[in-house]
Amino acid sequence: MLTFKLAIKNLIGAGMRTWLNVLVTAISFILLVFMTGMYQGMDAHARQVTIKTEIAGGAYWHPIYDPADPFTLEDAHGVPPQPVIDLVNTGDAMPVLVAQASIYPNGRVMPVIMKGVEPRQTIVDMPTANLLEYEGESIPVLIGSGMARRAGVNVGDTFTIRWLDANRTYDADEGMVIHIFETENIKIDFGQIWIPLARVQEMLGMPGEASYVSYGQEIAALTETDGWIHRDVGYLTRDMTVLIEAKKPASYILFGILLALAAMGIFNSQVLTIFRRHREIGTLMALGMTRSRVVGLFTAEGGMNAFFAFIMSALLGGPLFYWTATSGIPLPMDYSEMGLIIAQRLIPVYPFALFVSTTVMVSIIVLVVSYIPSRRIAKMKPTEALRGKVA
Repeated sequence: MLTFKLAIKNLIGAGMRTWLNVLVTAISFILLVFMTGMYQGMDAHARQVTIKTEIAGGAYWHPIYDPADPFTLEDAHGVPPQPVIDLVNTGDAMPVLVAQASIYPNGRVMPVIMKGVEPRQTIVDMPTANLLEYEGESIPVLIGSGMARRAGVNVGDTFTIRWLDANRTYDADEGMVIHIFETENIKIDFGQIWIPLARVQEMLGMPGEASYVSYGQEIAALTETDGWIHRDVGYLTRDMTVLIEAKKPASYILFGILLALAAMGIFNSQVLTIFRRHREIGTLMALGMTRSRVVGLFTAEGGMNAFFAFIMSALLGGPLFYWTATSGIPLPMDYSEMGLIIAQRLIPVYPFALFVSTTVMVSIIVLVVSYIPSRRIAKMKPTEALRGKVA
């Protein structure tokens, strides 16, 4: 107890030097938590949007289906296995048939991915039910707002759709835009058109076939899929996770610089303190205080910097964390054009484990840089310290 009282008294007596070290350490702590919370918020938002609008609980892929390789789409289709069909019949899954196509809006040609989806599905959050409202002869088409802007079409506009059927024969027909939906998930928007599944199966000559089948979030994965490949949420969101992880090293460099500045300030402060207080050190040892306790005193003084920094972080960073976690951070641009699923108002995520891990890391760094210069005290002789001689 005496050691901590002396440590607090000495820190307060150091004046501005102490509070500058505390301020830099607090800023490092706040930025570390804030930036990590932003990345976790980005990851959580991207996962939530993707799960809600695209992948639901997971999917069963045709053995050769690969959305990243368009050359496989011509052959990546087949009748789903019976256990998967049973899920579809009970409304717990939805089949999707994928094919390459071209559209010709306003006299231009645009390659697209044509997807057949069951209009009555409730597995993902897409307004596919709008496809049921059309009763004309043209092919009803559902597209996203981003795709509509690129194609220059509005609701009610028509354009030619050209595709390759199962017999390797090209065919074409007129499609009409029935509905344009807004979504944050560019994977179901840019370069894609959505058509009723039965109509696509008829157009391609593939009755009862699908490229993949998505199932509901509360549905357990099947054990028997007859060769169809099960893809869980972790696999289907791996690209977003890799993208966010790739951006973290740049923030770690900033964290390292800030922590290095804070550690350097504390280290220099400890060295200067030992140099200026050698007579005090000699007196303490002459009065019977062991060397280890003297080292512990000066180490505690450095460690108290971290304690004061956490208090200052709570006072300065607490309102910031609360405001950003509840109101979000407005971003200056629309990142969907860059292929990123990032909300226009990003809400950081600050789990309790983040505060604990950051506190432990900063505390260890501060204690280490406080202890290193304090080891010199163990080599000092009380008589030489009292005479002002410091090795």
